[in-house]
Amino acid sequence: MRRQSTLGLTIIFVLMLTAGLSPLEREQAPAAGGHSYGDLVLLFKEWREFVKPEVVAGVPDYSPAAMKAQREKLPSYQKRLAAIDCSRWPVAQQVDYHLVRAEMNGLDFDHRVLRPWSRLPSFYVFVTDSQPDVPLREGPEIYGVLDIWRYKFPLGAEDRMEVSAKLRAVPAVLAQAKKNLVEEAKDLWTLGIQAMKEESAILGNFAKLLAKHHPEMASEAEQAKAAVNEFRAWLENKTGRMKAVPCGVGIENFDWYMRNVHLVPYTWKDQLTILDREWERSMAALKLEEHRNRLLPQLKPPATEEEMRRRTNEAVDEFMKFLREEPVFTVPDYLHLDYFRGGLAPPGGRRDFFARIESLDPMPLKCHSMHWLDKQMMSQEPHASPIRRVPLLYNIWDSRAEGLATGMEEMMMQAGLFDARPRAKELVYIMVAMRCARAMGDLMMHSNEWDLEQAVKVGVNRTPYGWLLPDGETIWTDLRIYLQQPGYGTSYVVGKVQIDKLMADRAVQMGGGFMLQKFMDEFLGCGMIPVSLIRWEMTGLDDEIRKLW
Repeated sequence: MRRQSTLGLTIIFVLMLTAGLSPLEREQAPAAGGHSYGDLVLLFKEWREFVKPEVVAGVPDYSPAAMKAQREKLPSYQKRLAAIDCSRWPVAQQVDYHLVRAEMNGLDFDHRVLRPWSRLPSFYVFVTDSQPDVPLREGPEIYGVLDIWRYKFPLGAEDRMEVSAKLRAVPAVLAQAKKNLVEEAKDLWTLGIQAMKEESAILGNFAKLLAKHHPEMASEAEQAKAAVNEFRAWLENKTGRMKAVPCGVGIENFDWYMRNVHLVPYTWKDQLTILDREWERSMAALKLEEHRNRLLPQLKPPATEEEMRRRTNEAVDEFMKFLREEPVFTVPDYLHLDYFRGGLAPPGGRRDFFARIESLDPMPLKCHSMHWLDKQMMSQEPHASPIRRVPLLYNIWDSRAEGLATGMEEMMMQAGLFDARPRAKELVYIMVAMRCARAMGDLMMHSNEWDLEQAVKVGVNRTPYGWLLPDGETIWTDLRIYLQQPGYGTSYVVGKVQIDKLMADRAVQMGGGFMLQKFMDEFLGCGMIPVSLIRWEMTGLDDEIRKLW
């Protein structure tokens, strides 16, 4: 009788566990006393709630006490995950297991090493006005940010309440920041000052927008701006008295982070070798391409905004047509890229790197706009896996997102898109060289061999023709991300190298049956996850995941 009661209670417990699952997930739910993919999904849902900070009066709590409590509870989630044996599951489900493992390791690394809440002033930027072209904003970001770009104006009643509450929270967020920021890291604080200047400008523009549509809310944006300006002054005062100290995570921590969080099979030393080789390759290819094109006229920027509009719109149409007709991958009807939205630097004016590239020929950066096509596919066709259906935390997707967007430039060039634009091929190699040059700063700052100033200098000097401006927004914004997010700068180049390797592996497996469209459809179908896991799922080759685990 007692055994029957125990069995009955177990069945009821399992039914309760599976009640919130989809039909597919319920089919994979555990038998009494066992573990299955359904257990992993349930744990993941609990995990995602756990990582959110407590919000008190609109302010996310990153106080020392709150972070101590979170860190103490983290091992219990890691133990629950370790207790799930996934070794007999299909590869796709094992991949999901490793995604959950990587996220838990990401929070562990945040507590042990990065500590953004106590080291990064820019962590407390609470208002943004631009949509990132990747799944989540690059680098650590405070919970509950006011993303102005998400709203349509005039605001509805519910949105007005939400926006108002977030604006009113800004002073309290920054008051907490002053208490939490106890680790002096001069380069990080210097970059934080820049971030606060940008946020102040955003709030100033937002106040004008609100004055037009909701005058009663404009003062809230102005008060938030005043709080940001006061916080910036506080940072400037503190930073002026700081001594320069190493701000990188160190090579050992970098390697741990790559292996256990971003699931990249290359160490710091490996990535240094890759960057050196790719820089050399791109520079040599650039010179050969310039030789081939030496009798052709040089590329020139447009003289008028109307000419820029024509060039940009033609490049959009040509790129999308090429994707569909070659075909490169299956292109759903909803996929599109925006046409020209206006804006042109005056003739003879200084253009920073990407503005210069786009002014000479928009096509290379239209290829990089694969980012936006990725985001549309993620939104319109959510992945079947509930774990891959939401963006991974800690920028774990960087090798896939940035690697593919960067790779598309050269892949499409080699596939024929640039045949009628021979001088645009030179721009592709210039961009590869620039990405290698700035990524060196990522590696060398985290090995604590370079400071921020040295990283800027080398990035500028190793970029062809001085196109990367030393006082421009591009290098400073990028290095801010890389110093806060180890390996993000290298992911553009290293991710592309990983995709090259995967294509080679798949070509060997498929032999004469290899087709670009089939390869790309399989690749995109795996979702926004590390390339090492995509390779395992597509090829069955598990050498990298065995090395990483």
